[in-house]
Amino acid sequence: MKLRANWRALLVLAVLAAIAIRLIAIELRPSFLRPGLHLCAYVGNTGDGTVTVIDLVKLSRVATIPVGANPTGIREHPLRKEIWGLSSAGGYVWVLDVKSNQVVARIAVGAAPYALDFSPDGRRAYVASPGSNSIVAIDCASRQIVARGRAGRRPWIARVTPDGNLLIVSNRDDSTISLLDAGTLETRAVIGVAPQPEQIAILLKSEKVFVTSGATNEVSVVDLRQKVLLANLSLGGAPDDLILKPDGGELYIPSASAHGLLVVNTQSNEVGDFLLLGMSPSAGTFGPATDTLYVSDSGAGHIVPVAIDVRQAGRPIQVGQDPRTCRLTPGGDILLVVDHGSNDLAVIRAKTSSLITLIPVGSQPRDLAIKVF
Repeated sequence: MKLRANWRALLVLAVLAAIAIRLIAIELRPSFLRPGLHLCAYVGNTGDGTVTVIDLVKLSRVATIPVGANPTGIREHPLRKEIWGLSSAGGYVWVLDVKSNQVVARIAVGAAPYALDFSPDGRRAYVASPGSNSIVAIDCASRQIVARGRAGRRPWIARVTPDGNLLIVSNRDDSTISLLDAGTLETRAVIGVAPQPEQIAILLKSEKVFVTSGATNEVSVVDLRQKVLLANLSLGGAPDDLILKPDGGELYIPSASAHGLLVVNTQSNEVGDFLLLGMSPSAGTFGPATDTLYVSDSGAGHIVPVAIDVRQAGRPIQVGQDPRTCRLTPGGDILLVVDHGSNDLAVIRAKTSSLITLIPVGSQPRDLAIKVF
């Protein structure tokens, strides 16, 4: 009799646990996600050359996929059910099919590629290869290289303008940016900027570009219509990231050396406000309503939500040892943070700024892509 009672108690507990898990899953399920749709995160692990796939509805790791040594530049394709990335050590682009979780293509692009970008219509991908001083354009449907070009010495990053007409390439060893025709990859202009240019942010109307310096505390401002340098803005700290406000009115620059966030007015080309945030703010991402900027502090191990309209930092969200890349899921329900030190992906409920869970990934994670399919 006692044994039967214990089994009944265990059965009741199991049923209650199943109901609780279902309720939690429903509560955590992003508001935009219809039944039958999947929401997954893809984390590139530079330490072991893999991509970890995480189901963000079930909050579980579902696959670990070898993609090649030193995976970088991981991006979700805007239209296709694919994740694209690079093997910097292997010198190729890899394409991951999200339904099968299999690498379905590898495309040789040149030595030491670091980042890629897609055209606004999703038909082409562009890659700069610093080791071979070359630029390639790839047709995303056929996965064939359809154009080749050259920029300056050690082209670092290539970004397409929102109108799809120009490809902007930062040339580290020349201290220039190259403006290439996005269709033919022919050079339209070469413009001198601050030393060792790196990251690129382009305004929505494709009229102006901001470029960070890897050697000085400056960001260069270039007029794309006149094709001239407008200014090299002194920041007072090394720029670690460029985060453009969705309406294009302001540019936010986390700086670990300045321990804060610099704000640039993109119309007047002036550094306006500065917010002291913490030890080493290094990267950020915007909330869907553009009123909250989430900034990762790699030194303090937390994320700082910043109300940008009132220039006020909120209570930090503790996430791990060394948080780097952070992104919001479509709709802004969940904030994801890659922790380089603890080899975890932190999952945060954005509405309440509360940590939901930490999910183990591979060794030395860095890049992050999010895909709905």
